[in-house]
Amino acid sequence: MVTRIAGAAPDALYREPKSEVVPKCRGDSNFMNAQSVATMEAAEQVLAPPQGLTKEEAAERLRRFGPNSTTRRRRGALVLELAFLFLNPLVIILLLASAVSAALGQTVDATIVFLMVLLGVTINFVQTYRSHRAVEKLHEYVRLTATALRDGAWQELKCTDIVPDDLLRLAAGDLVPADGQILESRDLYVQQAALTGESMPVEKDTKADEASVEGTPQARNWVFLGTSVVSGTALVRIVRTGDRTAFGAISAKLLERPGETEFERGLRHFGMLILRAVFFLVLFILVVRVALHKDAFESFVFAVALAVGLTPEFLPMITSVTLARGAVRMAREKVIVKHLPAIQNFGSIDVLCSDKTGTLTLGRMTLACSVDALGQPCDRTVELAYVNSRFETGIRSPLDSAILQREQSGIEQFVKCDEIPFDFNRRRLSVVVERSRPSLRERFLITKGAPEGILPLCIGYVAGSETYPFEDRICAQAKRAYEALSAQGLRVLAVAFAAVEKRDGFSADDEHSLILAGFLGFSDPPNPDVASSLAAMKRDGVQVKILTGDNELVARHICMQVGMETPTIIVGNELETMSDPALGHMAEQVAIFARVSPMQKLRILRALKQRGHVVGYLGDGINDAPSLHAADVGISVSTAVDVAREAADLILLQPGLEILHRGIVEGRRASANVLKYLLMGTSSNFGNMFSMAGASLFLPFLPMLSTQILLNNFLYDTAQITIPTDNVDESYIRKPQRWDMHLIRNFMIFIGPISSIYDFLTFYVLLRVFHATESLFHTGWFVESLATQTLVLFVIRTAGNPLRSRPSTWLTTTTIFIVLVGILLPFTPLAAVLGFTPLPQPFFLFLGVSTFTYLALVEAAKRRFLASAKPVQQRALEVTA
Repeated sequence: MVTRIAGAAPDALYREPKSEVVPKCRGDSNFMNAQSVATMEAAEQVLAPPQGLTKEEAAERLRRFGPNSTTRRRRGALVLELAFLFLNPLVIILLLASAVSAALGQTVDATIVFLMVLLGVTINFVQTYRSHRAVEKLHEYVRLTATALRDGAWQELKCTDIVPDDLLRLAAGDLVPADGQILESRDLYVQQAALTGESMPVEKDTKADEASVEGTPQARNWVFLGTSVVSGTALVRIVRTGDRTAFGAISAKLLERPGETEFERGLRHFGMLILRAVFFLVLFILVVRVALHKDAFESFVFAVALAVGLTPEFLPMITSVTLARGAVRMAREKVIVKHLPAIQNFGSIDVLCSDKTGTLTLGRMTLACSVDALGQPCDRTVELAYVNSRFETGIRSPLDSAILQREQSGIEQFVKCDEIPFDFNRRRLSVVVERSRPSLRERFLITKGAPEGILPLCIGYVAGSETYPFEDRICAQAKRAYEALSAQGLRVLAVAFAAVEKRDGFSADDEHSLILAGFLGFSDPPNPDVASSLAAMKRDGVQVKILTGDNELVARHICMQVGMETPTIIVGNELETMSDPALGHMAEQVAIFARVSPMQKLRILRALKQRGHVVGYLGDGINDAPSLHAADVGISVSTAVDVAREAADLILLQPGLEILHRGIVEGRRASANVLKYLLMGTSSNFGNMFSMAGASLFLPFLPMLSTQILLNNFLYDTAQITIPTDNVDESYIRKPQRWDMHLIRNFMIFIGPISSIYDFLTFYVLLRVFHATESLFHTGWFVESLATQTLVLFVIRTAGNPLRSRPSTWLTTTTIFIVLVGILLPFTPLAAVLGFTPLPQPFFLFLGVSTFTYLALVEAAKRRFLASAKPVQQRALEVTA
């Protein structure tokens, strides 16, 4: 015998007419109930203009209090930036050298060094300033906004335009733009770890806490800049903006640079390598020349000049310009860079973790079916879900948007009484609604969420117009029904309800004894271009791993549609029993993780990083913020919640793997050009400085005057200013590129001595063939040194054949121009001032032959070096893979 369960069936719940209407709050019927609106309006009358601020009032407050920013430029900020450039370790070496030269009476040398520093810093400052201005313009695309009441209407405003007395509407996922007092709240929880260090969200409401000081982070009825809304909604009157906020007192935190990236760490190690080389070189020259009874003063000046010559003074400028150009080029590919050094990390990504929605699929959810508990078509399920979604507060998911597209009649029958917000542990959301019958008022709790979380809470189900017990066999049949939908690639929500007593305040504990109404199936079609994008990512050395909250059946179906191999799928429950080392091993082998929670995603990311991978994470939700912080590169989209966009390093103006892939390629291109300068600067400079140090020990005079060394170094660096414009080999951008200081050091040691060989050959020819005087020797070696170390850029700039890899027009032009300047300089009026003399014509024949053979020998050595380094790199990859 079938026993019916007492209680209202869905028809009675939904369709009986009622004259009562849903109250409205400033044109938004979702925001609050009638009592909330009355409270809000009363608060407005006391604390703020009844319609919010007018544009004129807001403009007056903006002039009075200034922009709502704790990081805006103050007077003298540009001067501080310029001063910061002088604190670079490489610049400090040059300034010390200039000071020592001046103190020793070498005013010409001191002036040249100082002018080189000034010119380098000025170019760096101008280029960096222009680059940051360009990046700032790009950031306009992803400016954070807030919803404020202006001229009686809710408007989206830039956070910098928020002023005191503005009325703001906050919802889950919003960053709080300023300090304010809560006028009305609904299940409001705020994450304020940035201010108080509390790891868990705290509840906020309108009640003043006598135990805390008004306006401090401990105040229960205040929200603060630097915090974010985890769940619920609130109406807030802004009291303090900008530097007057609680966060303004510690605003220096906002000015701090983000954590050191692998790229920045590599630059720092490179600076230390140069410092050590400079120190030992200067010490060696001084000790040996003094031991040989050479002039101590002359030796010291020469050693200082060598130190300057070994220092790549334009490195900061080259780095800034290259990364900024990369940011602008990435913007053309619809990728906005928030933190310039993240570009290099972006190019180094070898694992990309992402949800499937919007990555493998189009991210456009549509309601495909509405069925009852046993899988039969049923419209009542979507009708109940519509009531739930219609009264839900906070950020609506794509599933809610799909439900609300099926607009239902009769919604005016209901008044919202309460809401139990969604959280990622329960994975469901409930609303309590009330509807009047002629003789009584009825309240119902309507729940929607993940089927596996709702079915255990059910005691009955609806079939037709009747309600029956939820027996074990029915539960099994319902499970098969939603699994069948999942196997078709549909994302499934369960919908249930229960009659509840009239009382104030509901919680998750009230979600029990539910009646299962049925299931909703949502389709999100695969992106037609995703298969080719996945193939391109795999070809370029990037593994794509899907971390989704959907069940394994949906994940498998979608991944098979786009061509991803799915031999193994790990579900969240299995991760709980794995140790971190075991998870790291499994994370490398498996490409799809289903039913994973936010904290489990975080564990997966950390496990991959522990195994030596550079991990990118793509996320757009509130729950993605921890993973975006933990990843080497956090990636979000322009439509993401504020918290996700703030946590990300890069913002995609359009979602999709194709956009991501193009951004990764641009990141590799930018890092390649920085690496070219480092390889050039270390190998050529090291070889020439080694030659000078050796020659100074046996020549009766200095091999080159200190002034000539500085001029040679300046011209050489000037030729490389256009490296940021250079083309990059396809072979380089086809695989992740890690920052490898050992590679740079070994390249310097391996290639540098070739330059020294040709330098000593030049010494021999000048002394034995041309019987060079001191000035002719200086001139000949100056020209040969400049020509060889500058033109070798065409060889070192590519790992392949230089004749097939085409440099940029700008790089070719500046390089050849500098070589011509060096050749013509001895024939100009400046020759006498610089200690040069015209060179005999036969010397240019030697110069041509020696330069050609030098470039050929460097090319051969480069290929051998790369061939010997390749197995080492492969072994390193095998260890980390």
